[in-house]
Amino acid sequence: MNQKNDTDQVAQRRAKLQTIRERGNPFPNDFRRDAEAADLHRQYGSADSESLESQQIEVRIAGRLMTRRVMGKAGFANVRDESGDIQIYAQRDALPEGIYNSVFKKLDIGDIVGVSGVLFKTRTGELTVNVRDLRLLVKSLHPLPEKFHGLT
Repeated sequence: MNQKNDTDQVAQRRAKLQTIRERGNPFPNDFRRDAEAADLHRQYGSADSESLESQQIEVRIAGRLMTRRVMGKAGFANVRDESGDIQIYAQRDALPEGIYNSVFKKLDIGDIVGVSGVLFKTRTGELTVNVRDLRLLVKSLHPLPEKFHGLT
């Protein structure tokens, strides 16, 4: 990515942060997680979808948004904490009013999010958090480094 694109992307992210500031506290510090991705995979990775559905296991995780795929009224994303990655699934109708459009669809790769929801397995068998509440905890102003160059 060249310098011009980097500065354009940073400017767009700063504008998003300004919008967040206008709505209230841009950096909330009251989100408390109760699980880590690796622990969830270890405890529930081998469970079948029927048992997960019957147990209704509620979790609260926090981490960096690594990917996001929006498909109309729903979307998937991968969240990475210090232990590993876990997929989240957000549906517009399952979230509090306006959260899907005002938060999920406006997230950038690298943002830190807090997610509350119920565990389930997708048709492909991937352990996923069905999002019931989503909070932006930290807005990433700079894009993540390229995989080739990495962090130094």
